[in-house]
Amino acid sequence: MSILVTGCAGFIASNVCRLLHDEGHTIHGVDNLNDAYDVRLKHWRLEKLEANPNFHFHNMDISDYPAMLSLFEADTYSSVINLGARAGVRYSVEDPWVYYQSNTIGTLNLLELCRKFEVGKFVLSSTSSAYGADTPRPFHEDSNTSKPLSPYAASKMDAETLTYTYHHLYGIDCTVLRYFTVYGPAGRPDMVMFIFIQAIAEGRPITVFGDGRQERDFTYVDDIARGTVAALKPVGYEIINLGSDNPVVLADVITMMEDCLEKKAVIEYAPMHAADVVATWANVDKAESMLGWKAQMSIEEGVRRTVDWYMQNREWTKGIKA
Repeated sequence: MSILVTGCAGFIASNVCRLLHDEGHTIHGVDNLNDAYDVRLKHWRLEKLEANPNFHFHNMDISDYPAMLSLFEADTYSSVINLGARAGVRYSVEDPWVYYQSNTIGTLNLLELCRKFEVGKFVLSSTSSAYGADTPRPFHEDSNTSKPLSPYAASKMDAETLTYTYHHLYGIDCTVLRYFTVYGPAGRPDMVMFIFIQAIAEGRPITVFGDGRQERDFTYVDDIARGTVAALKPVGYEIINLGSDNPVVLADVITMMEDCLEKKAVIEYAPMHAADVVATWANVDKAESMLGWKAQMSIEEGVRRTVDWYMQNREWTKGIKA
């Protein structure tokens, strides 16, 4: 089975590609290797993927319709997993245009090409940021998502709407996955796990926005990758949360990092960002019933593995701008 995976050099997508390869699929990976964060991480992940004979890399931008059209004309795909996106809540406030170009226009391009070339399955990565500030916890898929707090969340909501429209009009089988605070080895350097591990390891202060009591539903990347591959099953159209169902206080996560690194963090506090939410918590009953999926990694073990990866690669990861 030939599967197109966008954002293949990204954190989640590279792990999805690895799982697909292990299952015997042929993967065509698309990524424009942009400099939204240090490209050394993307090249490190891509190098691992390119060691696999059934992985084929295409340096393209999903918002470039002619380029993507040429890719669909050259091969036949059974499914498209759209993980190519600009991520990050805070920076989207500074430059919303690039988020809409990638997350909304990119998704529209892929959906139109799935229609044109009769691709039967489309999986879209979305976000827990959809739920905003006033959603009762735990977050259910049918909760109100009409008040996104950032352009990033808004662009993802537009992508979700387009996905439903193409399912309704053309019968494309679509699964929308709302991810909750994904972390793990080789993670994004704009996420709190990488930022704090690097800073503590290198003896720099960390900045905590708010009082440190905010909660996040941290979900290990291997669990997210398993759920994404499971989402290839036919469902019609469904939105499904992928989270640990175990929100953790940020201050407790910092303590875990300190224990693993055997170093104390120097903490500086700053006001909460207007685009941040106080807490996230995924209800995952739907993922369990429809996909047979449940997160398996404990936060303690996940943090330990993430710290171990950083220290094993410290010669170059210490120079990553976080």
